[in-house]
Amino acid sequence: MTGSERENRATFDKAVKFAAEQASAIIANYPNYYPMYTVGGKWGREAEKWTPWCEGFFPGILWLLYRLTGESRWRRFAEQYTRPLADRRFDRRVHDLGFIFMSTYRRWFDETGDPALKQVLIDAALTLAQRFQPKGKYLCSFIGPGSLFIDIMMNVGIIFWAARETGDERLHNLAIDHCRTTRRYLVRDDGGTAHEGLFDPATGRFLRQSTHQGWSAESTWSRGLAWALYGFATAYDYAREPDFLDTSRRCADYFIHRSPPGGVPYWDFDLPANGDKQWDSSAAAIAASGLLELARFSDSTESRQRWESAVTILRTLASEDFLASSRPGWEGILLHGIYHYHKGLGVDESVIWGDHFFVEALAKVRDLPGRGKETAT
Repeated sequence: MTGSERENRATFDKAVKFAAEQASAIIANYPNYYPMYTVGGKWGREAEKWTPWCEGFFPGILWLLYRLTGESRWRRFAEQYTRPLADRRFDRRVHDLGFIFMSTYRRWFDETGDPALKQVLIDAALTLAQRFQPKGKYLCSFIGPGSLFIDIMMNVGIIFWAARETGDERLHNLAIDHCRTTRRYLVRDDGGTAHEGLFDPATGRFLRQSTHQGWSAESTWSRGLAWALYGFATAYDYAREPDFLDTSRRCADYFIHRSPPGGVPYWDFDLPANGDKQWDSSAAAIAASGLLELARFSDSTESRQRWESAVTILRTLASEDFLASSRPGWEGILLHGIYHYHKGLGVDESVIWGDHFFVEALAKVRDLPGRGKETAT
């Protein structure tokens, strides 16, 4: 191990220790609570939540802490917080069942191989698949049948997984169709992404790009880009379609080249000069974990570059500028996250998905410095 690798290990171990302290405090101070975003640095004060999509992330952190530490208490807590989510596998209100179940039941199943846990995952995948619009060939968002979100690229993986586990070719092809449609209509030639595509649900005809959380329909919302970077790498892992890998690479290049030094972007890459330049640490955490996935499918030179970009981001996030250990009394892990800028929700706060993907990325780099071969999902 080189000197820089030892330095990174020490930095990241310190960040994991802090994450464990923050998770312990949530369990002690907010029993059976599933965080979403802080208000003034405190959990349990969320106002509007827009949609219930985040319940898997805190138990996902607990599973990751069990993996990172081997301490049985983390597994006990992870199971305690995962078990109540089972009924959500039939929830048709949201397009986020991948978020909810791949971070929880998938990690639990990987530990045990229990067929009952596997069935929960398959049920969730089948529920999500009911959102498929055959004429447009996409999984629709919670907004309605004519709406396609870039976020769904991070959820379609549960359908790929279930298809692989059951041998269901229909599910596999449905997931591929969704990825192809997303690539065609939401990923731009330069690797930037739109948040939403609008379609005529009666005919499947694409109408236009749109947004709910980005600056404009034409801009690249940074968290959406991170979802695409990671999601297309995952889709390639399951489907081995070269176009999916190419798309992840283009999104990664856009993210890396357009982010400020240190790799943490503002909440949109196309803010005007007088725009409110708030960081979004959650976009950086997602991108770091996605880059480590992408590194698995690259040649040695590119793999090293993706790995180094991810490590740069993680070092920035683990610094006093972004790690909340620099703010006594702050209850999240990462500072400077954003949920929904336009609604004023979770702006310059901790957000649980940012904390989750930060810990996930730390788990990926823990044992394999400089290689990028481990995955936590």
